Amino acid sequence: MEKIGVSIQIFALTNPHEKVVQRQVDQVLAPVHYLDEDIQPRSLWNTLKESVEVARLHFKGYLRSLFYIAANKEIDQGYIASNRWECFLQAIHLMYLLIQNERRTGKKLDHLHAHFAHDPTLIAYLVHSITGMPFSFTAHARDLYQVPEKVLIDRIHRASAVITCCRANLEYLNQIAPSQQSKFSLVYHGVNLKEFRSVSKPDVSSIPGYPLILSVGRLVEKKGFHDLLQALLLVKKRGEPFQCAIYGDGPLCQPLKEWIEEYGMTGEILLKGDCTQQELISIYQNATLFILAPVQTEDGDRDGIPNVLLEAMAVGLPVITTEVAGIPELVENNRNGLLYQSHDVEGISSGIIELLRNAEKRRQLGEAGAKKVKEQFDMTQAALRLKTLFI
Repeated sequence: MEKIGVSIQIFALTNPHEKVVQRQVDQVLAPVHYLDEDIQPRSLWNTLKESVEVARLHFKGYLRSLFYIAANKEIDQGYIASNRWECFLQAIHLMYLLIQNERRTGKKLDHLHAHFAHDPTLIAYLVHSITGMPFSFTAHARDLYQVPEKVLIDRIHRASAVITCCRANLEYLNQIAPSQQSKFSLVYHGVNLKEFRSVSKPDVSSIPGYPLILSVGRLVEKKGFHDLLQALLLVKKRGEPFQCAIYGDGPLCQPLKEWIEEYGMTGEILLKGDCTQQELISIYQNATLFILAPVQTEDGDRDGIPNVLLEAMAVGLPVITTEVAGIPELVENNRNGLLYQSHDVEGISSGIIELLRNAEKRRQLGEAGAKKVKEQFDMTQAALRLKTLFI
């Protein structure tokens, strides 16, 4: 991979303490600071000390940010992880870390970039208000559509650049802030094409046991797993043999497990839990087809373009998915995958049966999908585009 040449420090709002850690985490060279772990055990004295130090160096900016937080109660509406006062304290602590780092190294941070338009962008916005340091942010899905429009527009006006991951999101940004269109950039999520490589797929009839249907995603409503299970039940009723492995974890794990048991699908559907991306590569390569059936939830939550679709297509796996948010920008029906309306359980089940029975169509869709990802969703190219926005 080409070296990007940008010095980076990472400030994470929380340490997730995940049970499964991706291999790429060990490859991160940039120092990482977890703001929640820094703040939670801190005494009132330390909090006051940091506030005084920031206010001493940036008095007008400190008062400006404090007034903004006090006067804008609507910030706490919609999708948030922390309230606005907690974000203010995180911003002050981040400023204090930056001050200490500059004193220690003599180097000053030039730019802040926030991932997600809710709390991370609010914190970057507050640091900008205090110091004038430019900031940009990336808006993905729920964080874009569930932040109050007035609040989001304010953040857009103050940002130097706004990045999003699909054209559907870009159209929404253009709609709510048409005067700011020059700031908006579409940068698709990329996939590591050196690791996710296409492999030839044998005919189902030559595979010992049943063909493997694969799905991967967090077990939450917007991923559409209830629709997938219902479609698989129809496939079973129509006499088509298969096994389906679902990788991922989340709040719907137990309800999905109970559904599988209730409808007698324990022999066909396996909930496999979390695994690393590295482990998934060989699983993708040995599957027969991939399905993800996202939906838009009643509160507006939706995916942009799920990365698991990119990964499956990159290895040449034929995909079945739904026409939600930015997915049609990746999957074109009957050209590089099968695309259905969300909740079209009947259509999805028919598509599954069609692909299980037609090895040639699987091959054609898989090859076309791999070509699409290679041409438009290369991680290296995405990183180079981001570089131009940050320096």
